[in-house]
Amino acid sequence: MIKDNTLIPIKNKQSDFFKNGETLDIKTRITHLKALKQSVKAHETDISAALKKDLGKPAAEIWLAEVYVVLDELNSVFKNLQFWAKPKRIKGKWLNTPSKDWIVPEPYGVTLHIAPWNYPFQLALNSLIGAVAAGNTVVLKPSEHAPHTADVIEKIITAVFPKAWVTVVQGGPETAENLLQLRWDYIFFTGGVRVGKLVAQAAAVHLTPTTLELGGKNPCIVDQTANIKVSARRIAWGKYMNCGQICMSPDYLLVHKSKYEELLTGLKSEIVRMYGDNPKTSEDYARLVHEKHATAMVNLLEGQDILYGGEHDVQNRYVAPTIIAVDNLENIIMQDEIFGPILPILSYENETEIDRIIQHYDKPLSFYVFSERKKWANKLMKKHSYGGGMINDVIMYFTNQRLPFGGVGYSGVGSYHGKYSFDAFTHLKSYVARPTWFDPIQRYAPYGNSFPVLQKILRLFS
Repeated sequence: MIKDNTLIPIKNKQSDFFKNGETLDIKTRITHLKALKQSVKAHETDISAALKKDLGKPAAEIWLAEVYVVLDELNSVFKNLQFWAKPKRIKGKWLNTPSKDWIVPEPYGVTLHIAPWNYPFQLALNSLIGAVAAGNTVVLKPSEHAPHTADVIEKIITAVFPKAWVTVVQGGPETAENLLQLRWDYIFFTGGVRVGKLVAQAAAVHLTPTTLELGGKNPCIVDQTANIKVSARRIAWGKYMNCGQICMSPDYLLVHKSKYEELLTGLKSEIVRMYGDNPKTSEDYARLVHEKHATAMVNLLEGQDILYGGEHDVQNRYVAPTIIAVDNLENIIMQDEIFGPILPILSYENETEIDRIIQHYDKPLSFYVFSERKKWANKLMKKHSYGGGMINDVIMYFTNQRLPFGGVGYSGVGSYHGKYSFDAFTHLKSYVARPTWFDPIQRYAPYGNSFPVLQKILRLFS
Protein backbone atom coordinates (compact mmCIF):
# COMPACT_ATOMS: atom_id res chain seq x y z
CA MET A 1 0.00 0.00 0.00
CA ILE A 2 1.27 3.46 -0.88
CA LYS A 3 2.29 5.40 2.22
CA ASP A 4 2.39 8.90 0.72
CA ASN A 5 -1.11 9.85 -0.34
CA THR A 6 0.08 13.19 -1.74
CA LEU A 7 1.50 11.37 -4.76
CA ILE A 8 -1.84 10.03 -5.95
CA PRO A 9 -3.38 13.46 -6.75
CA ILE A 10 -0.21 14.44 -8.62
CA LYS A 11 -0.48 11.42 -10.84
CA ASN A 12 -4.26 11.81 -11.28
CA LYS A 13 -3.91 15.47 -12.34
CA GLN A 14 -1.40 14.45 -14.96
CA SER A 15 -3.70 11.68 -16.19
CA ASP A 16 -6.54 14.17 -16.62
CA PHE A 17 -4.23 16.66 -18.32
CA PHE A 18 -3.11 14.01 -20.80
CA LYS A 19 -6.60 12.62 -21.43
CA ASN A 20 -7.83 16.13 -22.21
CA GLY A 21 -5.28 16.29 -25.04
CA GLU A 22 -3.31 19.15 -23.52
CA THR A 23 0.05 17.68 -24.60
CA LEU A 24 -0.83 16.73 -28.17
CA ASP A 25 -0.25 20.00 -30.01
CA ILE A 26 3.30 19.95 -31.34
CA LYS A 27 3.66 23.72 -31.39
CA THR A 28 2.73 23.84 -27.71
CA ARG A 29 5.39 21.22 -26.93
CA ILE A 30 8.03 23.19 -28.80
CA THR A 31 7.00 26.46 -27.14
CA HIS A 32 7.44 24.98 -23.68
CA LEU A 33 10.72 23.28 -24.58
CA LYS A 34 12.05 26.57 -25.92
CA ALA A 35 11.07 28.16 -22.62
CA LEU A 36 12.94 25.32 -20.88
CA LYS A 37 16.04 26.17 -22.90
CA GLN A 38 15.84 29.81 -21.88
CA SER A 39 15.31 28.85 -18.25
CA VAL A 40 18.35 26.55 -18.29
CA LYS A 41 20.50 29.31 -19.79
CA ALA A 42 19.19 31.81 -17.26
CA HIS A 43 20.09 29.48 -14.37
CA GLU A 44 23.56 28.43 -15.54
CA THR A 45 25.20 30.07 -12.54
CA ASP A 46 22.83 28.28 -10.15
CA ILE A 47 23.38 24.96 -11.93
CA SER A 48 27.15 25.32 -11.72
CA ALA A 49 27.08 26.25 -8.03
CA ALA A 50 24.78 23.34 -7.19
CA LEU A 51 26.90 20.75 -8.99
CA LYS A 52 30.02 22.13 -7.36
CA LYS A 53 28.43 21.65 -3.93
CA ASP A 54 27.03 18.20 -4.69
CA LEU A 55 29.94 16.60 -6.55
CA GLY A 56 32.79 19.10 -6.57
CA LYS A 57 32.68 19.23 -10.36
CA PRO A 58 34.97 21.62 -12.22
CA ALA A 59 33.29 24.41 -14.18
CA ALA A 60 34.41 23.09 -17.57
CA GLU A 61 32.94 19.62 -16.97
CA ILE A 62 29.72 21.14 -15.63
CA TRP A 63 29.13 23.20 -18.74
CA LEU A 64 30.22 20.59 -21.27
CA ALA A 65 28.77 17.42 -19.70
CA GLU A 66 25.71 18.85 -17.95
CA VAL A 67 24.52 22.13 -19.48
CA TYR A 68 25.69 21.86 -23.10
CA VAL A 69 24.40 18.30 -23.46
CA VAL A 70 20.91 19.46 -22.43
CA LEU A 71 20.96 22.47 -24.75
CA ASP A 72 22.14 20.29 -27.63
CA GLU A 73 19.35 17.79 -26.99
CA LEU A 74 16.80 20.61 -27.05
CA ASN A 75 18.18 21.98 -30.32
CA SER A 76 17.85 18.53 -31.88
CA VAL A 77 14.19 18.46 -30.88
CA PHE A 78 13.52 21.93 -32.29
CA LYS A 79 15.07 20.94 -35.59
CA ASN A 80 13.38 17.56 -36.04
CA LEU A 81 10.21 17.22 -33.96
CA GLN A 82 7.77 18.15 -36.71
CA PHE A 83 9.20 15.37 -38.88
CA TRP A 84 9.45 12.81 -36.09
CA ALA A 85 5.83 13.32 -35.03
CA LYS A 86 4.35 13.34 -38.53
CA PRO A 87 2.15 10.32 -39.45
CA LYS A 88 3.88 8.28 -42.12
CA ARG A 89 2.20 6.72 -45.15
CA ILE A 90 3.36 3.13 -45.65
CA LYS A 91 3.20 0.98 -48.77
CA GLY A 92 0.16 -1.31 -48.57
CA LYS A 93 -0.18 -5.06 -49.04
CA TRP A 94 -1.77 -6.14 -52.31
CA LEU A 95 -4.29 -8.25 -50.37
CA ASN A 96 -5.75 -4.97 -49.08
CA THR A 97 -5.70 -3.18 -52.42
CA PRO A 98 -6.92 -0.49 -52.63
CA SER A 99 -5.91 0.96 -49.26
CA LYS A 100 -4.02 3.70 -47.46
CA ASP A 101 -1.73 2.42 -44.70
CA TRP A 102 -0.42 4.62 -41.90
CA ILE A 103 1.93 4.61 -38.92
CA VAL A 104 0.96 7.26 -36.38
CA PRO A 105 3.27 8.19 -33.46
CA GLU A 106 1.34 8.70 -30.24
CA PRO A 107 2.57 9.39 -26.68
CA TYR A 108 2.26 6.73 -24.01
CA GLY A 109 0.74 9.08 -21.45
CA VAL A 110 1.88 9.68 -17.87
CA THR A 111 5.58 8.87 -17.40
CA LEU A 112 7.76 8.48 -14.31
CA HIS A 113 11.46 9.39 -14.43
CA ILE A 114 13.88 8.40 -11.66
CA ALA A 115 17.21 10.17 -12.16
CA PRO A 116 20.70 9.34 -10.81
CA TRP A 117 23.23 11.39 -8.87
CA ASN A 118 26.37 11.16 -11.01
CA TYR A 119 25.17 13.56 -13.72
CA PRO A 120 22.12 14.77 -11.84
CA PHE A 121 21.22 17.65 -14.15
CA GLN A 122 21.57 16.35 -17.69
CA LEU A 123 20.45 12.80 -16.96
CA ALA A 124 17.29 14.17 -15.36
CA LEU A 125 16.49 16.65 -18.10
CA ASN A 126 17.43 14.68 -21.20
CA SER A 127 14.89 11.93 -20.65
CA LEU A 128 12.33 14.59 -19.66
CA ILE A 129 12.96 16.42 -22.96
CA GLY A 130 12.30 13.25 -24.94
CA ALA A 131 9.11 12.50 -23.05
CA VAL A 132 7.70 16.02 -23.45
CA ALA A 133 8.71 16.14 -27.12
CA ALA A 134 6.76 12.95 -27.69
CA GLY A 135 3.67 14.41 -25.97
CA ASN A 136 3.78 12.77 -22.56
CA THR A 137 3.46 14.18 -19.06
CA VAL A 138 6.35 13.72 -16.64
CA VAL A 139 6.80 13.11 -12.94
CA LEU A 140 10.51 13.53 -12.28
CA LYS A 141 12.22 12.29 -9.13
CA PRO A 142 15.79 13.69 -9.01
CA SER A 143 18.42 12.05 -6.85
CA GLU A 144 18.39 12.82 -3.14
CA HIS A 145 22.19 12.49 -3.20
CA ALA A 146 22.50 15.68 -5.26
CA PRO A 147 20.09 17.88 -3.27
CA HIS A 148 21.34 21.27 -4.43
CA THR A 149 21.00 20.23 -8.07
CA ALA A 150 17.54 18.81 -7.37
CA ASP A 151 16.44 22.17 -5.99
CA VAL A 152 17.66 23.99 -9.10
CA ILE A 153 15.92 21.47 -11.36
CA GLU A 154 12.66 21.99 -9.49
CA LYS A 155 13.02 25.76 -9.80
CA ILE A 156 13.61 25.53 -13.56
CA ILE A 157 10.78 23.08 -14.21
CA THR A 158 8.26 24.93 -12.06
CA ALA A 159 8.95 28.15 -13.96
CA VAL A 160 8.27 26.52 -17.34
CA PHE A 161 5.61 23.81 -17.05
CA PRO A 162 2.25 23.54 -15.32
CA LYS A 163 2.46 20.83 -12.67
CA ALA A 164 -0.20 18.84 -14.47
CA TRP A 165 2.26 18.48 -17.33
CA VAL A 166 5.68 18.20 -15.64
CA THR A 167 6.32 18.12 -11.92
CA VAL A 168 9.31 17.40 -9.70
CA VAL A 169 8.90 15.14 -6.67
CA GLN A 170 11.83 15.18 -4.26
CA GLY A 171 12.57 12.55 -1.66
CA GLY A 172 14.62 9.49 -0.81
CA PRO A 173 14.22 5.75 -1.46
CA GLU A 174 10.82 5.61 0.26
CA THR A 175 9.50 8.26 -2.15
CA ALA A 176 10.77 6.23 -5.08
CA GLU A 177 9.14 3.10 -3.67
CA ASN A 178 5.83 4.91 -3.28
CA LEU A 179 5.98 6.28 -6.79
CA LEU A 180 6.69 2.82 -8.18
CA GLN A 181 3.54 1.45 -6.55
CA LEU A 182 1.42 3.66 -8.80
CA ARG A 183 0.44 2.63 -12.31
CA TRP A 184 2.35 4.57 -14.95
CA ASP A 185 2.22 4.48 -18.73
CA TYR A 186 6.01 4.46 -18.96
CA ILE A 187 8.95 4.39 -16.52
CA PHE A 188 12.44 5.70 -17.27
CA PHE A 189 15.15 4.81 -14.76
CA THR A 190 18.86 5.54 -14.67
CA GLY A 191 20.97 3.92 -11.96
CA GLY A 192 22.45 0.63 -10.82
CA VAL A 193 21.47 -2.94 -11.63
CA ARG A 194 20.14 -3.75 -8.15
CA VAL A 195 17.61 -0.91 -8.12
CA GLY A 196 16.95 -1.41 -11.82
CA LYS A 197 15.65 -4.89 -11.04
CA LEU A 198 13.30 -3.43 -8.41
CA VAL A 199 12.00 -0.92 -10.95
CA ALA A 200 11.45 -3.70 -13.48
CA GLN A 201 9.56 -5.77 -10.89
CA ALA A 202 7.32 -2.83 -10.00
CA ALA A 203 6.66 -2.09 -13.67
CA ALA A 204 5.82 -5.72 -14.39
CA VAL A 205 2.87 -5.61 -11.98
CA HIS A 206 1.11 -3.24 -14.40
CA LEU A 207 2.86 -4.40 -17.60
CA THR A 208 4.38 -0.93 -17.82
CA PRO A 209 7.05 -0.48 -20.51
CA THR A 210 10.43 0.74 -19.24
CA THR A 211 13.78 2.11 -20.23
CA LEU A 212 16.49 1.05 -17.79
CA GLU A 213 19.84 2.81 -18.16
CA LEU A 214 22.21 0.81 -15.97
CA GLY A 215 25.95 0.07 -16.25
CA GLY A 216 28.50 -2.71 -16.06
CA LYS A 217 32.19 -3.58 -16.15
CA ASN A 218 33.30 -1.81 -19.30
CA PRO A 219 36.46 -3.35 -20.79
CA CYS A 220 39.16 -1.25 -22.42
CA ILE A 221 41.57 -3.24 -24.57
CA VAL A 222 44.99 -1.85 -25.55
CA ASP A 223 46.89 -3.98 -28.05
CA GLN A 224 50.55 -4.06 -29.06
CA THR A 225 50.04 -1.59 -31.93
CA ALA A 226 48.20 1.11 -29.97
CA ASN A 227 49.40 4.70 -29.96
CA ILE A 228 50.29 4.72 -26.26
CA LYS A 229 50.65 8.48 -25.87
CA VAL A 230 47.14 9.18 -27.20
CA SER A 231 45.67 6.06 -25.60
CA ALA A 232 46.95 7.00 -22.14
CA ARG A 233 45.63 10.55 -22.44
CA ARG A 234 42.16 9.49 -23.57
CA ILE A 235 41.86 6.64 -21.08
CA ALA A 236 42.98 8.80 -18.13
CA TRP A 237 40.54 11.52 -19.13
CA GLY A 238 37.63 9.08 -19.48
CA LYS A 239 38.40 7.18 -16.28
CA TYR A 240 39.03 10.04 -13.86
CA MET A 241 36.56 12.64 -15.11
CA ASN A 242 33.85 13.15 -12.48
CA CYS A 243 36.04 11.11 -10.13
CA GLY A 244 35.26 7.95 -12.12
CA GLN A 245 31.52 8.20 -11.51
CA ILE A 246 30.48 7.65 -15.12
CA CYS A 247 28.57 4.62 -16.34
CA MET A 248 30.54 4.70 -19.62
CA SER A 249 34.05 5.02 -18.15
CA PRO A 250 36.59 2.22 -18.65
CA ASP A 251 36.13 -0.14 -15.70
CA TYR A 252 39.30 -2.16 -16.30
CA LEU A 253 42.17 -2.28 -18.78
CA LEU A 254 43.27 -5.32 -20.78
CA VAL A 255 46.75 -4.47 -22.02
CA HIS A 256 49.02 -6.55 -24.22
CA LYS A 257 51.96 -7.57 -22.05
CA SER A 258 54.45 -5.90 -24.42
CA LYS A 259 52.80 -2.49 -23.79
CA TYR A 260 52.00 -2.86 -20.09
CA GLU A 261 54.86 -0.80 -18.66
CA GLU A 262 54.72 1.83 -21.38
CA LEU A 263 51.00 2.38 -20.87
CA LEU A 264 51.41 2.49 -17.09
CA THR A 265 54.07 5.17 -17.45
CA GLY A 266 51.84 7.08 -19.87
CA LEU A 267 48.83 6.94 -17.53
CA LYS A 268 50.85 8.23 -14.59
CA SER A 269 52.20 11.06 -16.70
CA GLU A 270 48.71 12.04 -17.91
CA ILE A 271 47.25 12.02 -14.40
CA VAL A 272 49.96 14.44 -13.28
CA ARG A 273 49.48 16.59 -16.38
CA MET A 274 45.71 16.80 -15.82
CA TYR A 275 45.53 17.08 -12.04
CA GLY A 276 49.04 17.90 -10.83
CA ASP A 277 51.20 16.10 -8.28
CA ASN A 278 48.44 16.46 -5.67
CA PRO A 279 45.00 15.98 -7.29
CA LYS A 280 43.35 16.87 -3.99
CA THR A 281 44.23 20.50 -4.61
CA SER A 282 43.24 20.47 -8.29
CA GLU A 283 40.26 22.57 -9.35
CA ASP A 284 39.69 20.08 -12.16
CA TYR A 285 39.28 16.93 -10.05
CA ALA A 286 35.77 16.21 -8.76
CA ARG A 287 34.71 14.47 -5.55
CA LEU A 288 32.81 11.30 -4.76
CA VAL A 289 29.12 11.78 -4.09
CA HIS A 290 29.16 11.04 -0.34
CA GLU A 291 31.28 9.56 2.44
CA LYS A 292 29.62 6.15 2.11
CA HIS A 293 30.77 5.88 -1.49
CA ALA A 294 34.24 7.12 -0.56
CA THR A 295 34.43 4.45 2.15
CA ALA A 296 33.44 1.81 -0.39
CA MET A 297 36.28 2.90 -2.67
CA VAL A 298 38.79 2.82 0.19
CA ASN A 299 37.63 -0.68 1.15
CA LEU A 300 38.25 -1.84 -2.42
CA LEU A 301 41.88 -0.72 -2.09
CA GLU A 302 42.63 -2.90 0.93
CA GLY A 303 45.30 -5.48 0.11
CA GLN A 304 45.62 -4.34 -3.52
CA ASP A 305 48.83 -3.94 -5.51
CA ILE A 306 48.64 -0.17 -5.91
CA LEU A 307 50.80 1.04 -8.80
CA TYR A 308 49.81 4.69 -8.49
CA GLY A 309 47.67 6.85 -6.22
CA GLY A 310 45.63 5.33 -3.42
CA GLU A 311 45.60 8.43 -1.19
CA HIS A 312 42.23 9.22 0.33
CA ASP A 313 40.32 11.49 2.66
CA VAL A 314 36.90 9.97 3.30
CA GLN A 315 35.56 12.94 5.24
CA ASN A 316 36.16 15.17 2.22
CA ARG A 317 34.94 12.50 -0.23
CA TYR A 318 38.36 12.31 -1.85
CA VAL A 319 40.08 9.30 -3.38
CA ALA A 320 43.04 10.02 -5.63
CA PRO A 321 43.25 8.77 -9.23
CA THR A 322 44.46 5.23 -8.62
CA ILE A 323 45.89 2.41 -10.73
CA ILE A 324 46.16 -1.14 -9.41
CA ALA A 325 47.65 -4.33 -10.82
CA VAL A 326 45.29 -7.32 -11.06
CA ASP A 327 46.24 -10.84 -12.10
CA ASN A 328 42.96 -12.74 -11.61
CA LEU A 329 39.23 -12.20 -11.93
CA GLU A 330 38.55 -13.34 -8.37
CA ASN A 331 39.97 -10.09 -7.03
CA ILE A 332 37.21 -8.09 -5.28
CA ILE A 333 37.86 -5.14 -7.58
CA MET A 334 36.83 -7.33 -10.52
CA GLN A 335 33.49 -8.44 -9.09
CA ASP A 336 31.25 -5.44 -9.79
CA GLU A 337 31.27 -2.10 -11.56
CA ILE A 338 33.70 0.15 -9.66
CA PHE A 339 32.10 3.55 -10.35
CA GLY A 340 35.03 5.44 -8.90
CA PRO A 341 38.61 6.58 -9.60
CA ILE A 342 40.24 3.15 -9.38
CA LEU A 343 41.58 1.58 -12.58
CA PRO A 344 42.61 -2.10 -12.54
CA ILE A 345 45.10 -3.26 -15.20
CA LEU A 346 45.34 -6.83 -16.44
CA SER A 347 47.74 -8.07 -19.10
CA TYR A 348 47.04 -10.52 -21.91
CA GLU A 349 49.06 -12.36 -24.55
CA ASN A 350 46.47 -13.47 -27.12
CA GLU A 351 42.88 -12.90 -28.25
CA THR A 352 41.68 -16.06 -26.52
CA GLU A 353 42.50 -14.46 -23.17
CA ILE A 354 40.60 -11.31 -24.16
CA ASP A 355 37.52 -13.37 -25.04
CA ARG A 356 37.72 -15.36 -21.82
CA ILE A 357 37.87 -12.28 -19.62
CA ILE A 358 35.15 -10.32 -21.43
CA GLN A 359 32.80 -13.29 -21.54
CA HIS A 360 33.29 -13.82 -17.81
CA TYR A 361 31.06 -10.79 -17.26
CA ASP A 362 27.58 -9.75 -18.30
CA LYS A 363 27.26 -7.60 -21.41
CA PRO A 364 28.75 -4.17 -20.62
CA LEU A 365 27.33 -0.75 -21.34
CA SER A 366 30.53 0.33 -23.13
CA PHE A 367 33.35 -1.43 -24.99
CA TYR A 368 36.66 0.17 -25.96
CA VAL A 369 39.55 -0.95 -28.15
CA PHE A 370 42.81 0.91 -28.72
CA SER A 371 44.67 -0.41 -31.74
CA GLU A 372 46.17 0.66 -35.06
CA ARG A 373 45.02 -2.65 -36.58
CA LYS A 374 41.72 -1.50 -38.08
CA LYS A 375 40.51 -4.93 -39.21
CA TRP A 376 41.31 -6.52 -35.85
CA ALA A 377 39.68 -3.72 -33.89
CA ASN A 378 36.54 -3.82 -36.03
CA LYS A 379 36.41 -7.60 -35.65
CA LEU A 380 36.35 -7.23 -31.86
CA MET A 381 33.67 -4.54 -32.03
CA LYS A 382 31.44 -6.82 -34.09
CA LYS A 383 32.22 -9.98 -32.13
CA HIS A 384 31.23 -8.87 -28.62
CA SER A 385 27.90 -7.60 -27.32
CA TYR A 386 27.65 -4.25 -25.53
CA GLY A 387 25.58 -1.07 -25.48
CA GLY A 388 27.95 1.28 -27.32
CA GLY A 389 31.66 1.43 -27.98
CA MET A 390 34.60 3.14 -29.59
CA ILE A 391 37.88 2.40 -31.29
CA ASN A 392 40.78 4.56 -30.06
CA ASP A 393 38.68 6.69 -27.73
CA VAL A 394 36.29 6.47 -24.80
CA ILE A 395 32.93 7.98 -23.79
CA MET A 396 32.64 10.39 -26.74
CA TYR A 397 30.17 8.18 -28.64
CA PHE A 398 27.66 9.53 -26.13
CA THR A 399 27.76 12.93 -27.87
CA ASN A 400 26.34 11.73 -31.22
CA GLN A 401 22.55 11.99 -31.03
CA ARG A 402 22.24 9.97 -34.21
CA LEU A 403 23.41 6.94 -32.23
CA PRO A 404 21.13 5.18 -29.74
CA PHE A 405 22.48 5.22 -26.20
CA GLY A 406 21.62 2.34 -23.91
CA GLY A 407 22.73 -1.01 -22.60
CA VAL A 408 21.90 -4.62 -23.29
CA GLY A 409 21.06 -7.34 -20.79
CA TYR A 410 22.26 -6.39 -17.32
CA SER A 411 23.65 -3.08 -18.59
CA GLY A 412 20.24 -1.81 -19.59
CA VAL A 413 16.98 -2.11 -21.47
CA GLY A 414 16.08 0.31 -24.25
CA SER A 415 17.89 3.37 -25.56
CA TYR A 416 17.49 7.10 -26.01
CA HIS A 417 19.08 10.37 -27.27
CA GLY A 418 17.83 12.44 -30.20
CA LYS A 419 15.17 10.63 -32.19
CA TYR A 420 15.71 7.55 -30.06
CA SER A 421 14.38 9.52 -27.08
CA PHE A 422 11.28 10.45 -29.05
CA ASP A 423 10.89 6.80 -30.08
CA ALA A 424 11.34 5.55 -26.52
CA PHE A 425 8.33 7.55 -25.31
CA THR A 426 6.23 6.90 -28.41
CA HIS A 427 3.82 4.13 -29.31
CA LEU A 428 3.66 3.58 -33.06
CA LYS A 429 0.08 2.73 -33.85
CA SER A 430 -0.94 1.56 -37.31
CA TYR A 431 -4.17 1.69 -39.25
CA VAL A 432 -5.41 0.90 -42.74
CA ALA A 433 -8.17 2.83 -44.55
CA ARG A 434 -10.11 1.03 -47.28
CA PRO A 435 -12.89 2.12 -49.61
CA THR A 436 -16.16 0.23 -50.02
CA TRP A 437 -16.42 0.25 -53.82
CA PHE A 438 -14.15 -2.81 -54.20
CA ASP A 439 -15.12 -5.91 -52.20
CA PRO A 440 -14.12 -9.27 -53.80
CA ILE A 441 -16.44 -12.11 -52.85
CA GLN A 442 -13.62 -14.68 -52.55
CA ARG A 443 -12.79 -13.36 -49.11
CA TYR A 444 -16.06 -14.45 -47.53
CA ALA A 445 -17.83 -17.68 -46.60
CA PRO A 446 -19.24 -19.76 -48.05
CA TYR A 447 -15.95 -20.29 -49.79
CA GLY A 448 -17.17 -22.89 -52.25
CA ASN A 449 -15.30 -22.90 -55.53
CA SER A 450 -13.91 -19.40 -55.14
CA PHE A 451 -11.32 -20.17 -52.42
CA PRO A 452 -9.21 -22.61 -54.53
CA VAL A 453 -8.78 -19.82 -57.07
CA LEU A 454 -7.64 -17.38 -54.36
CA GLN A 455 -5.37 -20.03 -52.84
CA LYS A 456 -3.75 -20.68 -56.21
CA ILE A 457 -3.03 -16.98 -56.64
CA LEU A 458 -1.60 -16.65 -53.12
CA ARG A 459 0.69 -19.65 -53.62
CA LEU A 460 2.33 -17.80 -56.48
CA PHE A 461 3.56 -15.22 -53.94
CA SER A 462 4.49 -17.59 -51.08
